[in-house]
Amino acid sequence: MTDDHGGFGAALRELRIAASLTLEGLAEASGVSVRGIGDLERGRRAAPQRRTVAALADGLGLGETDRERLLATARAGRSTGYSPAGVQAFPRGIDDFVGRAQELDALRALADSATARSSGRAGDGAQRPAAPPMTVAVSGPPGTGKTTLALHAARELAGRFPDGQLVVDLRGMDDEPPRPAELMLTVLKALQVSDRELAKAGPQNQPGLYRRLLAERRCLLVLDNARDESQVRPLLPGSGAGMVVVTSRRMLTGLESVHRLPLGELTPAEAAGFLAGLVGRDRAAADPGPLADVARLCGPLPLALRVAGNWLATRTGWSVGRLADRLALEDRRLDALTAGDLRVSAAFYLSYRQLTPTAAGMFRRLALVPGPDTGAAAAAQLTGQELFDAEDTLEELVEAGLLGADGDRYRLHDLLRLYARTRLSAEESAEDSARAAAALDDWLLRTAVVAGRWFEPDHGAPPAGWQSEVDLSSADRARGWLKAEGANWLAALRTAAAQGRHATVVEVAEALHWFSDQWISWGHWTEVFATAAAGAGAMKDPRLEATQINYHAWALIVCEGRFHDAVARAGQGLAAARRAGDPLQEAWAHQYRAWAHRKIGDHASSGDDMGRAAQLFDAAGDVHGSLQCMHGHALSLMARGLPEEALAAYRRTYAFLEEAGDRVEPHIADITRLELHSNMGMTYARLLRWEEAVDQLWTALRVCRETDNTSLESRRMIDLGGVLLDAGRPEEAREVYSRLLALGPDADRRTMAEARARLEELGAA
Repeated sequence: MTDDHGGFGAALRELRIAASLTLEGLAEASGVSVRGIGDLERGRRAAPQRRTVAALADGLGLGETDRERLLATARAGRSTGYSPAGVQAFPRGIDDFVGRAQELDALRALADSATARSSGRAGDGAQRPAAPPMTVAVSGPPGTGKTTLALHAARELAGRFPDGQLVVDLRGMDDEPPRPAELMLTVLKALQVSDRELAKAGPQNQPGLYRRLLAERRCLLVLDNARDESQVRPLLPGSGAGMVVVTSRRMLTGLESVHRLPLGELTPAEAAGFLAGLVGRDRAAADPGPLADVARLCGPLPLALRVAGNWLATRTGWSVGRLADRLALEDRRLDALTAGDLRVSAAFYLSYRQLTPTAAGMFRRLALVPGPDTGAAAAAQLTGQELFDAEDTLEELVEAGLLGADGDRYRLHDLLRLYARTRLSAEESAEDSARAAAALDDWLLRTAVVAGRWFEPDHGAPPAGWQSEVDLSSADRARGWLKAEGANWLAALRTAAAQGRHATVVEVAEALHWFSDQWISWGHWTEVFATAAAGAGAMKDPRLEATQINYHAWALIVCEGRFHDAVARAGQGLAAARRAGDPLQEAWAHQYRAWAHRKIGDHASSGDDMGRAAQLFDAAGDVHGSLQCMHGHALSLMARGLPEEALAAYRRTYAFLEEAGDRVEPHIADITRLELHSNMGMTYARLLRWEEAVDQLWTALRVCRETDNTSLESRRMIDLGGVLLDAGRPEEAREVYSRLLALGPDADRRTMAEARARLEELGAA
């Protein structure tokens, strides 16, 4: 027979096998149930009371020596610091725990706070009133490692809770999870309450006994896999110096006075480290690129990483790259994330089946959202719900741990999106799915047109009578919606182009023309206007084609810096405008070609095009075009090395802008104003007039902030930083570059990279 180290369950199983008894045979011989013996052998129940051990010894036919050793093993199990009760033993999988440093730090701090309460007195010696135990709710989507974190923390924090750790599986995903009264009884037995005491208390007094015993002990109670608040609430002690950690896929929003610890994905480094531990460090080091690909394709969700790691560990003939190639196939990824009886999709199904039919339908159709996230108004188009009803449904999914939320944006984890797609294919017809996707696309494009026209001359606010689930009552709100839903309406535009809906594509691009100045760092304007130009060409409309080609030339200059391509593209726009007999689009083609020529240093060609554009704009009475030409002329003077003349031209342009007043659309005026201040600042810097240069650039930045134009703000900050360095003011430059890096995702990516490089140079200096 094994010694106590193996535990009571292992000793009992060894003795049963040695006696050639089945579970049923020992149950019949001892009078202990088959389930009870099985739970003891698997460690799912605490070591039994003496009379149960005696009955088992009788059933096994043990001699005196083996009987005493079995009793001693049972006593040792009852006195251990851990009290595993079904209440359960610490399972496999926590020894290879990685990451979660912030969460562990938070749990340590909370445990320290719970320990500090145990004295029962305040700092002045006064008796503290009885306080509830520290309670922490660990929540997160399926497969994020909530149980593993809780058990790892329980093991680490054992010294702070000398009266033991209880781990209770609430079986929240079962069809009929255990009731609180049943779970209380399990905990009381794990706390060594005798059957006599339990009978004396009776069901009506057992909750009071439960609370009293936990209040008297410094225990760590882990309530794992909770279904909902109603299951958890009765199990929370009313007072005591212990600590309770609840894990659940649900957020358990209804619980009061709890510390919340949401779990998400692992970082790429943590995921790679976890995989390396499963497949072997040498194998991981030999294939770091594919290993990183596997980690990325797994979410990186701990459950998916474990499945992938187990698969590789048991298939040593497979390269890591071979698994990465399998996972790269979206339609097969969930099938590939299966190792034995461990399936990622099975974990998702347990949560999915508990949804209401309405929430399940929303979950499925969120797979149709083309971008990484969505708002409630867009989601409502998928299900046909009213906005408030859609918000309630989305929040049900958030509460269930199947949907992430960040402010008013909702996001499916990549693997949950794939699972939603499989449920959509299995439960809804292709026709219904196509109709829902089309409804979303149509709404996105209609709304993009209305939002974009806030920035277009002769448009502005939505037309009277326009109704929508989205608030577009101001330009700021319109800007916010266009940016938030950018990935989604762009995908809808691509779909419309693929379907040959050219008029719709051109209408959207036209509505967003002036808005594009507000978001030049987005990275997709070249595609938008090229697609619209192709659509206009397919419509055989040379005027529309010229217009969209000119917009495309602008995007090539401003967004991508492809100046030679812009020269050629503007030439195509000019030819289309002449075919259409449209002098205004001829003017814009000359204007954009002049701009591109100036950027490549061809000042003669730039001057010719700029002069012709100015004539055409003047003849057409187009104030916006004339303003751009005046500004372009000043820039040309600066590029030719004539800073004094350029300053004078900038001032004339500024005076023209002020004199034009409300004839210039407000957003165009803002863009022109900030660019004039910026360019005057750079011109003053060329003249070594540093104070005036810095003052003009700071003025440009104020306009950027007032108009929420982060893209241009990042570009102007790079200019200001360079001027400050040239002026011998490195500390101010360092502050500007640091502020640039804090601008966020709307900043120009190239300026972010340049700011980092400049800061490294300043650090080295």
